[in-house]
Amino acid sequence: METFPKIISVDDHTVEPPHVWRERLPSRYRDEGPRVVRAPLKEMTFLGGKFAPVMGGPGDDGPIGDWWVYEDLHRPLTRLDTAVGYDRDEIRLEVITYERMRPGSYDVPQRLADMDVNHVQSALCFPTFPRFCGQTFTEAKDRELGLLCVRAYNDWMVEEWCGPEARGRLVPLTLVPLWDARLAAEEVRRNAARGVRAVAFSEIPPHLGLPSVHTDEWDPFLAACDETGTVIAMHIGSSSRMPSTSADAPPAVGSTITFANCCFSMVDWLMSGKFERFPNLRVMYAEGQIGWIPYILERADVVWEENRAWGGVADKVHRPPSELFAEHVYGCFFDDAFGLRNLDAIGVGNVLYETDYPHSDSTWPESRQVGEAQMGHLDPEVVDRIVRRNAIGLLGLTEDGLWAGAK
Repeated sequence: METFPKIISVDDHTVEPPHVWRERLPSRYRDEGPRVVRAPLKEMTFLGGKFAPVMGGPGDDGPIGDWWVYEDLHRPLTRLDTAVGYDRDEIRLEVITYERMRPGSYDVPQRLADMDVNHVQSALCFPTFPRFCGQTFTEAKDRELGLLCVRAYNDWMVEEWCGPEARGRLVPLTLVPLWDARLAAEEVRRNAARGVRAVAFSEIPPHLGLPSVHTDEWDPFLAACDETGTVIAMHIGSSSRMPSTSADAPPAVGSTITFANCCFSMVDWLMSGKFERFPNLRVMYAEGQIGWIPYILERADVVWEENRAWGGVADKVHRPPSELFAEHVYGCFFDDAFGLRNLDAIGVGNVLYETDYPHSDSTWPESRQVGEAQMGHLDPEVVDRIVRRNAIGLLGLTEDGLWAGAK
């Protein structure tokens, strides 16, 4: 392309620095909250979509890594958390320390520099240690401490990661206490008051032992998002269960079908009636790609048209699911040539671009080149919408593509 718009990535990641909870929790909780220790790895597997690391003790043999410790959880930093800059064949499932990680993973000035290299203007970042929607705190035993950890993360996200040093180029994505929809609503409103327009949520809440979107349990949270214009952002794996086929399936199987959870989740939402009850509600699927969407919409419309009488949706879904999708759902991709060739069946206004920095799937530092190669057949106005304009409208950014809350 002669010119390619500056990218607004709606799915990047931050690796939280060790001080996040140490500095922001009340003093009585600082030794109980999330903290980083350096320890050997005893064993680690990633099979059947399940990640299972075991931390060694003092004097044990094994590679040394930095581990987040919180209650009974021991979660190591791994090369998959921050893989950019490494040759693809060197990216393995291994523990690492902060010193062995690309500084842009956790340092704001270094992140901005890496964004410049990649033709990226602004980026929305999902968490690492809390996991993609804060499951870490939802699974904790001490709910009082868990709520404080959620709020501390959000304060760090807004005030530091997306603070003045970021110059509006980092866009905040906050968490909610998933175990209580009313507390979640309060947290949405607290952050919306300081300019936040995106909140992380689980793609399939029942996988976390939580109510489904077909119940009324989430209504206080959904009402808060509806009222404040806060988009619900769901990342693959935000149900703590990556799709797989068997307990011994290698990670390559799950990596190929990562979109499956997004597919299941989107059908849940389209058949839930929530988009009609909350007309301003918007949801987005990070890292889910888009090529699968046309058939699902076609099938959902057929089911709604022909089977709604016995399908349990006649009294709550009064319009074709494809129409609801067009008004409420956004698919996100970083590498999906097939989806872009079928854009008319998805909708130009329902697609967002991402770079997935610093994960192993990331197109950094060639996100522009990938975009140019896959979008070369599209009109420049369409490319601009996908790469920038849709995200600006959805996230409430300035015309220049910056987060206004940083001012």
